[in-house]
Amino acid sequence: MPTSRRGRGDALRCAVHVSRADAPVPSPSDPRPEPPEQPLPSDCCESGCDPCIFDLHAEALAEYRAALAAWRARRSVLRLRV
Repeated sequence: MPTSRRGRGDALRCAVHVSRADAPVPSPSDPRPEPPEQPLPSDCCESGCDPCIFDLHAEALAEYRAALAAWRARRSVLRLRV
């Protein structure tokens, strides 16, 4: 009587297939936030501006990270509802 043996690779493929099937479909009305563009070193005039362009980028990056965390939380709620 032949037995079916599944290798580890088969289990991994099945797990990937299931997780993709369970993932919520991205909504065009709720796109993933885009990170702010990082300024080039040459963008700074090095005259001691307050705020410096790098300070502004750090603030924008903090806002992006908060928006990304909120977006991920919304997606995880969607995943639980499915």
